[in-house]
Amino acid sequence: MVQIDLVALIVDEYDSAIAFFTDVLGFDLVEDSPSLTNDGRPKRWVVVRPPGAQTGILLARADGEQQRAATGNQVAGRVGFFLRVDDFDAAYRRMAEAGVTFVREPRAEPYGRVAVFLDIAGNRWDLLGSA
Repeated sequence: MVQIDLVALIVDEYDSAIAFFTDVLGFDLVEDSPSLTNDGRPKRWVVVRPPGAQTGILLARADGEQQRAATGNQVAGRVGFFLRVDDFDAAYRRMAEAGVTFVREPRAEPYGRVAVFLDIAGNRWDLLGSA
């Protein structure tokens, strides 16, 4: 078996990112453990994952200028992350009420409904649902 286990997402701070993904998007906090950088400095190993999903997101706090510059722009301004939900309208409403910034309002596409939003770091995501 081969699968993608984690995808790293660079964030400014752990706790605000955890709150965004768990409280706003409804993800589960799978792990939040102390760890060390390659050169021995303290960091945290923080993993969030949509309920029931196998692939998770490693929330990695920016370390150094190069990583801070990439925060919010990990895929050069493109939509790089895709969140599929069972109830598009409910998810959209919940996220909007929580203050999530939508940069493209919901629209119908051949593959379903879609709206583009920004995560806490400024990365673009598609919120996807059935037509």
